[in-house]
Amino acid sequence: QDSFYHNLTEEELARVQDYNFDHPDAFDTGLLLCVMDKLKRGEAVDIPKYDFKSYKSDMYPKRRVNPSDVIILEGILVFHDPRVRELMNMKIFVDTDADVRLARRIRRDTGEKGRDIAVVLDQYSKFVKPAFDDFILPTKKYADIIIPRGGDNHVAIDLIVQHIRTKLGQHDLCKIYSNLYVIQSTFQIRGMHTLIRDAQITKHDFVFYSDRLIRLVVEHGLGHLPFTEKQVITPTGSVYTGVDFCKRLCGVSVIRSGESMENALRACCKGIKIGKILIHREGDNGQQLIYEKLPNDISDRHVLLLDPILGTGNSAVQAISLLIRKGVPESNIIFLNLISAPQGVHVVCKKFPRIKIVTSEIEIGLNKDYRVIPGMGEFGDRYFGTDDDEQLVTPSQ
Repeated sequence: QDSFYHNLTEEELARVQDYNFDHPDAFDTGLLLCVMDKLKRGEAVDIPKYDFKSYKSDMYPKRRVNPSDVIILEGILVFHDPRVRELMNMKIFVDTDADVRLARRIRRDTGEKGRDIAVVLDQYSKFVKPAFDDFILPTKKYADIIIPRGGDNHVAIDLIVQHIRTKLGQHDLCKIYSNLYVIQSTFQIRGMHTLIRDAQITKHDFVFYSDRLIRLVVEHGLGHLPFTEKQVITPTGSVYTGVDFCKRLCGVSVIRSGESMENALRACCKGIKIGKILIHREGDNGQQLIYEKLPNDISDRHVLLLDPILGTGNSAVQAISLLIRKGVPESNIIFLNLISAPQGVHVVCKKFPRIKIVTSEIEIGLNKDYRVIPGMGEFGDRYFGTDDDEQLVTPSQ
């Protein structure tokens, strides 16, 4: 923020000792907003380099700053203007003892700016301390995180770093929809995706690696179910405090490709009930519900909806709408799939904001024929070894 001080006029320079550099009006906030907006839009910007001896920002060449995934805006008054606050994804207030702040200011102004200590102290009592009380301390309430002890608080710093790393690892859609979960990618997961997307892979290998990926998705989905605390006695006679699994749940597969996910669900949840839904494609991407066989008490259960491909989202909307009509609360539905097209994610998350979607990868999008790209073709055909001529429905879309 210090880069955006106004240039002082000749009149202000003549009475510079009376100029309040700690007032919000001392900054060119309009220029700051313009620069931050360009950075957030992915454009490079030129930042002024303010000279604190001449009180001008045109004494040195501007500093080129390229767009980045993380932009840090630092300054004592950055929370004062609501327009600046609205640009921020995370607001951090570093809370430091007043004596430490004064000592740092003396060291900085005498060492870096060549000012006399008496002038520094006079400015502190006349401008700095009142400005802190009037303009800085009141904005503490806008902070998402307050860090006491400043840079010495390594625990707080580690938490912030981890939060930023987590955000950087998320797909952009996860930042839009808090109910979308993409399992963390590893070289193992990427390797399995590479194999099952290869058109030349054998059916045996396709099924093997698909099953491995499906199992990971199912396990991740189960982690989003509610749990209760439970204590057990171990063979050593000790008490172990853990959790008890959610008992009231069932699976629902979208015939036919969704049935490929049933074995993984049964392997994770012994004796789980699994219902079926058959949806038929009609004409240009229309969908018609043909058949359903669901547990009679499904309204009392958490439901894991199984379909390996989320394409347009139309069949998913049909299936979820049916479950809701059967009395299943929207928040009790977890939709599990291997790959998701952004179009389908938008459709499902906007229409059903309280369900959870768990997937292993987000695709580029859909082609003109509404097929997922890069995708993996007709999943049901490849998994069950059937030809296109034998396929009666296309549940994968």
